[in-house]
Amino acid sequence: MAESSYTTLPTSHLPGSVPAVITEEKAPAIHKDPEANLQIFPPNSGGGGQGYQTLTNRSDGDGPQSASNWNGAFSISSYTQYFNVDTDDVVNRLTSSLYPTGDFFRKIEANPDLYGLIWISTTLVFVIAALGNCATYLMSRKGDANVSWSFDVSYFHVSAIAVYGYVFIVPLGFYLLLQYFGSKVGLVHFWCMWGYSLFIFILSSVLLVIPVDFLRWTITLITGVASAAFVGLNLRSHVELNDLTIVLVAACVLQFALAIFIKSWFFH
Repeated sequence: MAESSYTTLPTSHLPGSVPAVITEEKAPAIHKDPEANLQIFPPNSGGGGQGYQTLTNRSDGDGPQSASNWNGAFSISSYTQYFNVDTDDVVNRLTSSLYPTGDFFRKIEANPDLYGLIWISTTLVFVIAALGNCATYLMSRKGDANVSWSFDVSYFHVSAIAVYGYVFIVPLGFYLLLQYFGSKVGLVHFWCMWGYSLFIFILSSVLLVIPVDFLRWTITLITGVASAAFVGLNLRSHVELNDLTIVLVAACVLQFALAIFIKSWFFH
């Protein structure tokens, strides 16, 4: 009782006394956007947004925020979320690309990655360039052992331009086209799917070293059909809604054309 009586004594009238300042702690406001549930490009800068943006139109007063979103496209930290996959995730997606069932977009819906895109395409660039040179050497030895052979460095230039150009530009084109017709699939999902579709080309390139042209063409046809089936089955659900069969056919033809190009240029 004595202590409580002392604490209630007014002290503001005492000389030299300073009134106490009482601050109320307020819980930090957390902004939640109920519509921010689709992961699209470009990613937000900083770690807070984790690359999730809404597809709805903002008012004109949100211009600075839109500019901030595009600033995130030039920040390395904004892309770390697209590499947040472990070995099990990658192996599961690689296996799915070899056994197409048409549910790949559902598997990557919550966590599309760019790790597979970059790793697979870079591996394919070096594999077809190196094994292409090896294949030409074996064919030259098979035909005439006295014919001189030299390593063709230009294979690396051509493979880099062809593979990187294909795996980045083709998905972007189909993304823009399907967005125009109302598709809600994000650009990163398209890049992810097309990146894993190239995995079978790495496996087939190893077999294309065999110096038997008939066998090489057989492997090329099987690879082209399997890769085209993977892309076609996964695009089918987004194309059928708008009756865009021509888009589906174009995607399959491009995959098959890539298989023919690899065989004709690097393993001729």
